[in-house]
Amino acid sequence: MITVRDKNKDRVVRHKRVRKNLNGTSERPRLSVYRSLSNIYAQIIDDSKGITLVSASTLDKEVADAIKGKTKTEAARIVGETVGKRAVQKKITEVVFDRGGYLYTGRVQAVADGARASGLKF
Repeated sequence: MITVRDKNKDRVVRHKRVRKNLNGTSERPRLSVYRSLSNIYAQIIDDSKGITLVSASTLDKEVADAIKGKTKTEAARIVGETVGKRAVQKKITEVVFDRGGYLYTGRVQAVADGARASGLKF
């Protein structure tokens, strides 16, 4: 019998495997990316305290206005730039990039490129 692989389940397994060795600290928090079919979310997390320091997504009011008529990849870059600007305002300059088990291509890469363009270092 042929079974269909659950791609999201495979992604979660990859994410758990990577997260065993990847932690955000107060000096270098974690930039986590989550990608759904229609939106993309990015947040900077301090794992030692268990708090989200900065976040941005395509659902934010200011981002939603900026992405009208753009592709998903262009929208992801804008989300990356927004989270980067907000982080720099809070004096966060260095982060650890957590791609969430996704391949580093397309929208995930666009978030990283946008964050780098706004001043974050990985």
